[in-house]
Amino acid sequence: MSSLAHDGTAILGRHLQRIRRAPAMTVMTQTMPIVFLLFFGYVFGSALAMPGTDYRAFLVPGMLTATAANGLMTAMFQAAQDTHRGVTDRLRAMPVSRAAVPLGQALADLVTSAAGTVPLLLVGLAMGWRIDGTVLEALGAVGLLLLFRFAVTWVGIFFGLASRNEEAASQLGSATFMLPLLSNAYIPTDGMPGWLRTVAEWNPISAVSTAVRDLFGNAPAPVDAAWPVAHPVAGALLWSLALIALCAPAAVRRYART
Repeated sequence: MSSLAHDGTAILGRHLQRIRRAPAMTVMTQTMPIVFLLFFGYVFGSALAMPGTDYRAFLVPGMLTATAANGLMTAMFQAAQDTHRGVTDRLRAMPVSRAAVPLGQALADLVTSAAGTVPLLLVGLAMGWRIDGTVLEALGAVGLLLLFRFAVTWVGIFFGLASRNEEAASQLGSATFMLPLLSNAYIPTDGMPGWLRTVAEWNPISAVSTAVRDLFGNAPAPVDAAWPVAHPVAGALLWSLALIALCAPAAVRRYART
């Protein structure tokens, strides 16, 4: 365990240095969610009328969740880049804990994600969004977002290690942009066709979005939805823990035999 902690901290530092040396990429990944929030809030917000709630109050938690889900794409590309540029082989040749390398990447992504959540929350507040829940509920919402980000990062690491090349990982990662669109992150699911609503409500992003809205006090959980959305906090926790339990060991095994 001490070896894992020591090596994991070293790999964490490597990835943070990597982020510091690529400021353009960091700025882009941190500013794009804000751009999308402003675009959806002011362009679509004027056209969408939601009974009983303001669209921006519905949108901000969904955008926070969609941003957390994008960890899948960034983790996939970074893992593929290290694998196909020989970095992974060099690390495997060193006396480094096998679990420390993917764990360090996941923790570095979690740190940058936590830092990136702050400006997104501030922009949401400037747009008129408000936190109507208690302080503990708001902290629980942020914690749930970070847990979900940590979970999808492990999914991305696994697929990045398993990718054939960087281009394949980049293309597959770009395709994950569709996942928030097939959820209730941006629009409610009650107006969707039956089969599409079922798909959207069993999307983990829908459970997390609904849980964050509920904890922030922006919108209650719908009672006529699928189980993960009707019980959003429990559904979000189960989805996140299940993804970690499945993908973290799989990513470590994949790294060990890459």
